[in-house]
Amino acid sequence: MINEVTLRLNADPYILSALREDITSEDVSTNCVMPKAKKGSVDLICKQDGIICGLPIFARVFQLLDEKTKVEFYVSDGDEVKKGQLMAKVEGDIRILLSGERTALNYLQRMSGVATYTHEVAALLKGSNTKLLDTRKTTPNNRLFEKYAVKVGGGNNHRYNLTDGVMLKDNHIGAAGSITKAVTMAKEYAPFVRKIEVEVENLDMVKEAVEAGADIIMLDNMSHEDMQKAMEIINHKAEVEVSGNVTRENIKRLVDLGVDYVSSGALTHSAPILDISLKNLHPIE
Repeated sequence: MINEVTLRLNADPYILSALREDITSEDVSTNCVMPKAKKGSVDLICKQDGIICGLPIFARVFQLLDEKTKVEFYVSDGDEVKKGQLMAKVEGDIRILLSGERTALNYLQRMSGVATYTHEVAALLKGSNTKLLDTRKTTPNNRLFEKYAVKVGGGNNHRYNLTDGVMLKDNHIGAAGSITKAVTMAKEYAPFVRKIEVEVENLDMVKEAVEAGADIIMLDNMSHEDMQKAMEIINHKAEVEVSGNVTRENIKRLVDLGVDYVSSGALTHSAPILDISLKNLHPIE
């Protein structure tokens, strides 16, 4: 699970890499108009209703460029924000404010977009016992930030990476020869504390996964009728996850199944950004 502590402990190398991507040697535009240090202030303005997320990362971008930069927030991660709302003021060397602006906003807009989309999808499961999960379908080198945003938006994290858990997908099963063989091999290799999840695509695979002793069975891209039959076959012998092209537009149809989890790659790979700007930059004494 990714929380704010995990985020802060692991974020710096990624942020520094993003800054190096944007500033190869110097910020030419800024150095043209601001050759010397001068203190300034700029406002962080929300331009669209949504869920704000990524404020610690936004601030850290500027602080890595200059630790004396001050950020005063008027909102917290997870808050609902409105178009036109003043969310923060940033004070420091104007050169730092200009050079860090795009990287800081890129993180904040992306993370807030994921949190907002997740919040909307999670609301559609409200009243059920089904938990909303993310997936590993994340932007390379941004998984930490995107999975944190899912949590802030009201979703839950699936495994963080390949080390986190055993998930036997179609190609693993193909490599092993069958579900039964794959589960048997996983039980022999993996620590006993690890649950074993098996991805299935039809009812015959569901039956085999149950008989093999899978802890979690993922119903992947199955019809609603077949998923109902699968729930009868499983009959509480394993936890059940549903996956496969789950979006805000179609997740409601899954509520009646009574599954334990619904995973959606769309939370991270299809969420639009939340429109946010830094405005009103001016020198201060």
